[in-house]
Amino acid sequence: MSNAAAAMPIDSAPDAESLKQEALSQVQFAASLDALEQVRVAVLGKKGSLSLAMGQLGRMPPEERKTFGASINAAKQAVEEALATRKQALEASEMEARLKTEIADISLAVRPEAKGAIHPISKVMTEIQEIFADMGFAVALGPDIETDWYNFTALNIPPEHPARQMHDTFYLQGEEGNRPVLRTHTSPVQIRAMQAGQPPIRIIAPGNTYRADSDATHTPMFHQVEGIVIDKGIHMGHLKGCLEGFLKRFFGLETVPLRFRPSFFPFTEPSAEVDIGCKRGPDGVDVGKGTDWLEILGCGMIHPVVLKNGGIDPADYSGFAFGMGVERLAMLKYGMADLRLFFEGDLRWLQHYGFSPLS
Repeated sequence: MSNAAAAMPIDSAPDAESLKQEALSQVQFAASLDALEQVRVAVLGKKGSLSLAMGQLGRMPPEERKTFGASINAAKQAVEEALATRKQALEASEMEARLKTEIADISLAVRPEAKGAIHPISKVMTEIQEIFADMGFAVALGPDIETDWYNFTALNIPPEHPARQMHDTFYLQGEEGNRPVLRTHTSPVQIRAMQAGQPPIRIIAPGNTYRADSDATHTPMFHQVEGIVIDKGIHMGHLKGCLEGFLKRFFGLETVPLRFRPSFFPFTEPSAEVDIGCKRGPDGVDVGKGTDWLEILGCGMIHPVVLKNGGIDPADYSGFAFGMGVERLAMLKYGMADLRLFFEGDLRWLQHYGFSPLS
């Protein structure tokens, strides 16, 4: 038997136009998104009216199948468009109803929430960078986790130096003599800056540093700013003028009494510790006045070995270096007594010593 003979005519074929009009009427009168979803299932679902009608296409003669198929597809498209339009209208209506009922009275006074503030360390770090930027220094950064070579060897620190011992330094796992280390100063950035380009070099290196120490004036993690200037003919007079200019501006002084005491650092020769004149009293330290002295930073001329390790010929160039603790400068400038309070996260302390972001 041929396919044409097998296709039996249907006595009561569904009317696509009637099905469409009935579905469109149901869509139009759906009063909610849930009701609209029920209409969609009843018309377009697996057992929906249009789906069942399309299922009869296989039983129709070929000449009727083409005509009915086109009409039922057109009906399905019209219903889908009506469903989308009605859904959009119902969603807008529901949103409008919610907006009318969910009203916030913005005239009510807000609760006295705590206000944010700039941490003194962030403030002082910014101040230092701005001052040195005006003096022609660029900012250089380096990794917190350093190699033994960058942190010690390149800086002329011998293997037996106490700074290499575990009671002072945080070592990570690795081979003995080549273990990664949490940098104990930002001096490794100096070596990286030398390797990155030839003189003249004028950079400061602010950042976090780590040492195994904790008391009222020491913390395991603290902040340093180190700086170097390398060029032909650099001498201690340039170093003194640079530090004097910085300290005058930082403390807001017209004159600043400084004292350079001979000291020893493996990476500088000669080396000096710098004291600033001050007056100690019951209310703290008054910088720039009185007859007392307070150590504030270390400095010196960069050791020739360090210059060589950075790829610079010490026969042609010289340079100076200095390093200062940011916490100590903040304590002196803003009258803070205990270094540990910087890191305790006490909101009351921050509200007292913090700075307004808009000031």
